[in-house]
Amino acid sequence: MTLSPEALSGILARHPPAPRYWVAYSGGLDSHVLLHLCARLQRPGQPPHFAAVHVHHGLQPQAEAWAEHCQATCQTEGLPFRLLRVDARAAPGESPEEAARKARYRALAALLCPGETVLTAHHRDDQAETLLLQLVRGAGLAGLAGMPARGVLGPGWLLRPLLEFSRAELRAYAEAERLRWIEDPSNENLAYDRNFIRERVLPLIRTRWPRAEQSISRAAQHCAEAQELLAALGRERCRSARHPARPTLQVERLRALPAPERRLAVREWLRGAGLRPPSSRVLEQILHSGLDAGPNRNPVIRWRAGEVRRYRDELYLLPPTGPFDAGAVIPWDGRSVLRLPDGNGELTAVPVQGPGIAPARWEKGAITVRYRHGGETCQPVGRPGARELKKLFQEAGIPPWVRERTPLIYIDNRLAAVGEWWICEAAAGAAGERNVAVRWRAPAWCTGI
Repeated sequence: MTLSPEALSGILARHPPAPRYWVAYSGGLDSHVLLHLCARLQRPGQPPHFAAVHVHHGLQPQAEAWAEHCQATCQTEGLPFRLLRVDARAAPGESPEEAARKARYRALAALLCPGETVLTAHHRDDQAETLLLQLVRGAGLAGLAGMPARGVLGPGWLLRPLLEFSRAELRAYAEAERLRWIEDPSNENLAYDRNFIRERVLPLIRTRWPRAEQSISRAAQHCAEAQELLAALGRERCRSARHPARPTLQVERLRALPAPERRLAVREWLRGAGLRPPSSRVLEQILHSGLDAGPNRNPVIRWRAGEVRRYRDELYLLPPTGPFDAGAVIPWDGRSVLRLPDGNGELTAVPVQGPGIAPARWEKGAITVRYRHGGETCQPVGRPGARELKKLFQEAGIPPWVRERTPLIYIDNRLAAVGEWWICEAAAGAAGERNVAVRWRAPAWCTGI
């Protein structure tokens, strides 16, 4: 197939049509070729509708000039242009490449309306570089499958229509059309793994196997097909191990699976929550510590994207929890929504007909919110005798990490309510009358993701 507007039109026709196609336009050779092809397909008032988007990372001194170049090129081509500025600074332990990629795709996902599609100019050489990079990192089939031609992005789609063409074919097209593009100096920096593979590894491979990119790309397709079958099996095994009412995995059901299928089930569980899979070492820790811990142990396995905790016979998947001030005393007027510090959710007081806090006590008392220190007691409404909160939490099956962050509502320095679970008898209103109930909108670390 020859690279041409007609070829691009045929490739787009293989996929469901989009109300708008956003060309991810960096200004470099590859994306300029894609932009030029799309501009040739644009017909006023007729589909498909194309526009360009340039993500300004702010990582290079020339970034402003590049944005101006892209805008001017789009004006020449008659395509609408959108500039997105992002913060692409790397977090501790994160590579600059990874940070820029995440920032870019977050911005593109936020740009899309339902059904819209982002087009990127990834080509066959990029696919080969990706597979080799994943190979040396010890990736599994999902990594060795490389970049899919189409995938979900926010409310829309990401499409890579040029994967069938080589970098040489894109350059030949650009030179034939006399296009002017930006040369990013960071592409020459061999400190970046992808650049090293592009400039040193692939040229050496080509001296022995001239058609290496096609063969590597074909291998990625084989891996993608195998990965689809394994993913389907993983979804089925994950369903079989899930708790019927919570987003957790049941330990005994997971243990009943053969070891390879346990790994598939856990990977699918993580993927379904939108998390990138952890390293093989972390995955093995989840399977070992999470499944083999004694009945009184509550192990936690953390990695950058999240953490897995075990409580009783279940594995909980949680986002990373930040620092927490257990000694905080937070005043509350009892009327407005109270947003708790440290990401602990928010509290709301609502009128109810039935069990709740006496309105007079609620309106006249000094309300504060605190957290457990140990030894607190409460006599829940309708139950005889005061009980330690520790015992109440254990009886209710509330996990330890939720107990320590459960807001305790005090009125005039006396415990009146425990989260939204228990009203203490001393603060309760008359049964069957209009009272006040506390609602706790808990964050994801409370229920799991």
